Amino acid sequence: MFSMEEDAQFVQDREDLISILRMRFGDVSPKVIEEIYKLDEIDTLDRLILVAANAPSYGVFLEEMEAGDGSFRIVGERFNPVGSMNREDD
Repeated sequence: MFSMEEDAQFVQDREDLISILRMRFGDVSPKVIEEIYKLDEIDTLDRLILVAANAPSYGVFLEEMEAGDGSFRIVGERFNPVGSMNREDD
């Protein structure tokens, strides 16, 4: 992939991630947006897009974002957005 195409892909993935967060959780703080724009691994961005789409809460997303590049799996009940609707304690 050419550098210009790669740069465009990073921008698009970052904007997609921010859009998903806004759709699911409302306002996104400028600090979180700044951290998203610091991400420079396409695999990390792709993983966080999946996390944003499946995390039951904004807090879970933030925990995963802080996990950094070392985290690569999103599994378990923690990532079942429908399951959280059935719990009364959320």
